[in-house]
Amino acid sequence: MTSLRLNALRLLVTPLVMTGLLAACAAPQVVHQTAPAAAPQGPVEVGIIGINDFHGALEPPGQSVNVKQADGTMLPVPAGGGAWLASAVDSIKARHSNNVVVAAGDLTSASQLASSLYLDEPAVGVMNRVGVEFNAVGNHEFDRGWKELLRLQNGGCEKNARFEPCQLETFAGAHYKYLSASTFKADGSTLFPATGLKSFGEGANKVTIGFVGLSLRTVPTLVSPDQVAGLTFGDEAEAINRAIPVLKAEGADAVVVLIHQGGKTPVGDPNGCDGFAGDIQPILDRLSPGVDVVVSGHTHWSYVCDYKPVNGNAPILLTSAGVYGELVTDITLRIDPVTHRVLSKAAHNVIVQSAPYKATRGDIANTDAFPRFAPRADVAAYVKQYKDASLSLVARPVGRISQGAAKSDGEESGTGGTLGNLIADAQLAGTRRAGAQISFTNPFGIRASLVPAADGTVTFGQLYQVQPFGNELVTMTLTGAQLRGVIEEGLDDEGPKQVLSPSAGTLLRYDMKRPSGSRIVSLTLGGKPVVATASYRVSVVNFLAEGGDGYSIFTRGTDRTRGGLDIEAFEDWIKAVPVRQILQENRTLKVG
Repeated sequence: MTSLRLNALRLLVTPLVMTGLLAACAAPQVVHQTAPAAAPQGPVEVGIIGINDFHGALEPPGQSVNVKQADGTMLPVPAGGGAWLASAVDSIKARHSNNVVVAAGDLTSASQLASSLYLDEPAVGVMNRVGVEFNAVGNHEFDRGWKELLRLQNGGCEKNARFEPCQLETFAGAHYKYLSASTFKADGSTLFPATGLKSFGEGANKVTIGFVGLSLRTVPTLVSPDQVAGLTFGDEAEAINRAIPVLKAEGADAVVVLIHQGGKTPVGDPNGCDGFAGDIQPILDRLSPGVDVVVSGHTHWSYVCDYKPVNGNAPILLTSAGVYGELVTDITLRIDPVTHRVLSKAAHNVIVQSAPYKATRGDIANTDAFPRFAPRADVAAYVKQYKDASLSLVARPVGRISQGAAKSDGEESGTGGTLGNLIADAQLAGTRRAGAQISFTNPFGIRASLVPAADGTVTFGQLYQVQPFGNELVTMTLTGAQLRGVIEEGLDDEGPKQVLSPSAGTLLRYDMKRPSGSRIVSLTLGGKPVVATASYRVSVVNFLAEGGDGYSIFTRGTDRTRGGLDIEAFEDWIKAVPVRQILQENRTLKVG
């Protein structure tokens, strides 16, 4: 009977399969029992560690996190720097056996000189050592062009920018993945993947986090147009909504958005949300159900919010960790691996207290009110290589100033103050040969305070920290009406407000209670009103001349003359006299 059955089988199977059957008949029969799957052990806790806007801050940036005390005073806590950030991240990892480090963009560019001179390769190296796994592409990551950004991801020594790549090491690229769900190439594909996944645990206890990362839609207004030629930047909410079902289909139990857009709250509470407002709100209000956490950035603000969209969706945990590695966000998710639901979510911003420093307002000391972090040795040694290599340029004295000039912060971050005046005066002096009568600088482009040594000396490295972009100066002709119009663009209700800092001889009075577009009360040059039909020669950096920060009217300027670099004009202005006086002039007066 067996023979007949085998004969019949021979008519139906290939010789290879027949060989397997005969071998099976000849071998002893063993019954294999599958071990029962491990039963779920309860909710799985995952720690998500969030940073944003590192901006190549290899060393402590000489800035503080200001925390409001019970008596209403502000406590400045010195914070930031790559080696200290690494230690802070390690301390949070130690609290979460399941963890992932993510970022919301601008890890590179607008960087300290020791990073910028080397095309931010050391900034990427620090982030690799910190352990970042996913990063949304920010606007500054396009500053040197998208081809250079691809090199930062993939490594290599192809020259795409002014400086030479791979000067100190063969650059291997970012170990983390850039995500760009709303940035498209000409063929319709995204510049980088839109999403990423990370799983924790095994079997019935396995949970998966899905990440979608993206830039803000207005990137083309924030970088020089040639750096993003061939790319399009789509709607943020639409990109996120496309990604949600994709991630769910791939097994994501929770969805985390990494987006380079954000908002602001009143100063003084890194973990607060009262009074939150910003350009990210309309994006959040249009999201489909399914987003659990949004890690944001761009505004350089810190906050933790249970954001309730106006569309009635479930609240979203919204976070941001300030700037320059001064804070890091500790996010905790508890996920049920059976129902695949997020049971709870919470977050807390940890101040990365680092080295004390001298500010324009005095010494900023360490405090016992918050934990202190020691610099992680391997990151400190890595940073030192680049710091030492750049030291001769960084430490070169350029001149003396009469006193410190502070970068405006907090509610005044949209005004330039005495430092904005100093820069505008330098740019006017540097473009007089092109007929310049007035110069403007944008406060958002001022990146650090200028703090001299005891004898007033300032170094090239300090100037570079103030203006790290290497922009060219452009002198153009505008009518008086256009001049008023471009100032109104900074004061209108579209986007963040900033008051352009003018050069000496200019006085602007404005009233924010007036309707958007009509907020200038008066504008004078040399004591005389600016005439709508008259022509004026105006100097700005090429970023503004090309429409950056939303100043579209600058693009209409005629008879353009390109000049030297902004930092060259800054240096020339300071060293032109034995001691450059810091003028205590208020050239932009808010009235009403």
